[in-house]
Amino acid sequence: MMENTKKRLSPEQREELLKTLKVRFEKNMNRHIDLKWAGVQEKLEANAEKLWSLNEMELTGGEPDVVGYDTESGEFIFYDCSAESPKGRRSVCYDREALESRKQHKPENCVMDMVTAMGIELLTEEQYRELQKLGNFDTKTSSWLKTPSDIRSLGGAIFGDFRYGNVFVYHNGAESYYAGRGFRGSLRV
Repeated sequence: MMENTKKRLSPEQREELLKTLKVRFEKNMNRHIDLKWAGVQEKLEANAEKLWSLNEMELTGGEPDVVGYDTESGEFIFYDCSAESPKGRRSVCYDREALESRKQHKPENCVMDMVTAMGIELLTEEQYRELQKLGNFDTKTSSWLKTPSDIRSLGGAIFGDFRYGNVFVYHNGAESYYAGRGFRGSLRV
């Protein structure tokens, strides 16, 4: 998983991931109306490191899928589309500073270190709200979101979830962590 530093998949891993991504793409066409798999696959095959990052998203339970296309940059946009916050990314505090501030019961990792290691970006509040338009996500869990620096400088961090038919964004101390809170990422290819 994330301990892998070569950031390249074996041919077998590559084929398996492409197959998984294609099945998910075709099953969820509402997430990417008017996009064709052939164009996505072509981009993925030309970007081994991005394919490695998507594999990291997959291995940690994110179920990445295409949610858009940026016509200016020519990039496909992937988000974690698992129904609940990815299982392999839960019970983590927000960043290294928060992790080091804990005196006891420290989690094993933090969101920002994991995001960097995976080569992805943490979803912003705006991106999270866009994701929620594609389905109901985090109905039983919550996901840390990219926190504005003014909030983070005061010790806080934000997270989102979906309850009572609405998207809620709220705050916690950045050093907190919960079994039901992980994070969702994005990747441009």
